[in-house]
Amino acid sequence: MHVGHETPSVPLDGALDAPARFDGFERMPLAGSWRRGRAGKLLTDHDPYSGDVLVEIPAADARDVDEAYRAAAASQRRWAVALPQERRDVLERAARVAEARREEIVEWLIKESGSTRTKAIFEWKLFRDGLLEYASHPFHAEGRILPSSVPGKENRVYRRPVGVVGVIGTWSFPLHLATRAVGPALAAGNAVVVKPSSHTPVTGGLVIAKVFEEAGLPPGVLSVVVGAGEDLGGPFVEHALARAIAFTGSQAVGRRVGELCGRHVKRARLELGGNVPFIVLDDADLDRAVDAAVAGKFLHQGQTDLAINRILVDARVHDAFVARFVPRVASLRVGDPSDPKTAIGPIISRARLDDLLRKVDATIARGAAVLLRGQVSGLVLSPIVLSGVTNDMPAAYEELFGPVAPILRFDGEEDAIRIANDTELGLSSAVFTRDGERGARIARRLEAPMTHVNDWPVNDEAHVAFGGESASGHGRHGGRWALDELTSVHWISVQETRRRYPIG
Repeated sequence: MHVGHETPSVPLDGALDAPARFDGFERMPLAGSWRRGRAGKLLTDHDPYSGDVLVEIPAADARDVDEAYRAAAASQRRWAVALPQERRDVLERAARVAEARREEIVEWLIKESGSTRTKAIFEWKLFRDGLLEYASHPFHAEGRILPSSVPGKENRVYRRPVGVVGVIGTWSFPLHLATRAVGPALAAGNAVVVKPSSHTPVTGGLVIAKVFEEAGLPPGVLSVVVGAGEDLGGPFVEHALARAIAFTGSQAVGRRVGELCGRHVKRARLELGGNVPFIVLDDADLDRAVDAAVAGKFLHQGQTDLAINRILVDARVHDAFVARFVPRVASLRVGDPSDPKTAIGPIISRARLDDLLRKVDATIARGAAVLLRGQVSGLVLSPIVLSGVTNDMPAAYEELFGPVAPILRFDGEEDAIRIANDTELGLSSAVFTRDGERGARIARRLEAPMTHVNDWPVNDEAHVAFGGESASGHGRHGGRWALDELTSVHWISVQETRRRYPIG
């Protein structure tokens, strides 16, 4: 069956007409049709800046999860045997839909996740570019022919999809972080069920489903279940038809997801946050370092796993760095995220804001100096800069997820490496130096799977291995690494001659 030969709503060639805006977000795509969830509860989606209600969604329950997985398993069998170019064409069309709906998607990211316009455009581009990269994956799932120690035998290793993949998303980069699991999974011939964050059900799931539906993805191959984690988490992860789970979120929830996957012997790809060190060595170009530090700390109010958590500065350049950094931070515009000039928008929720302020106050009580003190207006917190911070203070050893910049002083390379590695989390990192090879040498000693020399740590390219180690999780997104995670191998041997066996 050639599923890709159904007439898509978006052509592969030619100009796109301006589409009507997506609507119907009070429903979710479940088992091939858009309908309301059956939990008897409403999930209210708020704008974190204005407090306005964006949409009220009747939530899904365990029955909806079961129906979504069963439909996914049935649809996956047909999707898996589609020709590679048919799966490629759907992903390419999805990228064209994303392009045609750029402004609509950007507006939803601003309203729902509190993204500034700059961050929303940045995330939209990751989304669009990712779809284009994933479109190449169907032709990269190659097998191998291997020799045998047995006379007359040929060993063949085939690669095939794992089956149905469950994706649990988060609210920080909801569109991108869900799609980087959904896209490769679909490209490899899997079906997918998504559970987005309750903070971002539209951009973390429903918009993605609308884009793929418009691109011609067959019904049932992608479902979205919207509901609170405490209601859906267990049924979602433990369902017998979910062969793999891709989770992005907190350590506490991620550990529980990993435990459940282990109990049921299913694959788990976990990204559980970071404590990103940004190291400024004594020979660094301070202007370049400040540029990267401001962007890497305050993009999306610091609400991303890749955001700088600790700024480590060599004692010999500490004061000069601070003298440049603090005025730049103080100049950032704070407020309405829809204003193109705004750099700092709202924290996602009151609970998150209160927790962030607790960490700041506890760090100051331990002796940190306040170089810049942010003010609170609604859920908007203007930037805070702290100096004299050490690794035993909450602002250093806890993940901040907010516009708070702790500055730690170090004395020489060895001290920098010691301080940077003094965390159980391992995700991204950065090193600034005028000597690129010196930076690379230090990078190899950092206990983080991603290090960027003379650049910010907020790098995510769809063709490169991305993921955490230690308490930050395991597994990789990107390129062939994603294919390895979302496919299994099947060893088939062909014995071409009569074989002698050891008995009989």
